[in-house]
Amino acid sequence: MDYDLDDDPARIQHDVVWAWLSTEAYWGRWRTRADVETQIGNAWRVVGAYRSDTGEQVGFARAVSDGVGFAYLADVFVLEAHRGHGLGKRLLQLMIDDGPGADMRWTLFTGDAHGLYRQFGFAEPDQSAMVRPALARRTSG
Repeated sequence: MDYDLDDDPARIQHDVVWAWLSTEAYWGRWRTRADVETQIGNAWRVVGAYRSDTGEQVGFARAVSDGVGFAYLADVFVLEAHRGHGLGKRLLQLMIDDGPGADMRWTLFTGDAHGLYRQFGFAEPDQSAMVRPALARRTSG
């Protein structure tokens, strides 16, 4: 199967992104559809992977940045039926190395796929990094 990748925000299929992030992602399931829409709309860059024959979106990555020296990678996924075709690597290649942030400092938080991210220069933080965890979210009810 052939795939196309690009960083055109107008091509992102929000229903596909929402469906995966709200059910499959082990991170951030507390977000509402409106939250995800806001994150996509405010992203510095988004990259999508699409089936060449149907145009169906099968992968996604989002980044926020100051546009000069720092970028944060988030919400990277490839639909399970399309894994094993190198799409994760291609998403990161387009997002990081082939994009306008190739020389920036990139960060991400992830509990998996460390081997993939290491191929793009990610490493565990050293003593120069500090993180403030999110505050507990209040649920309505």
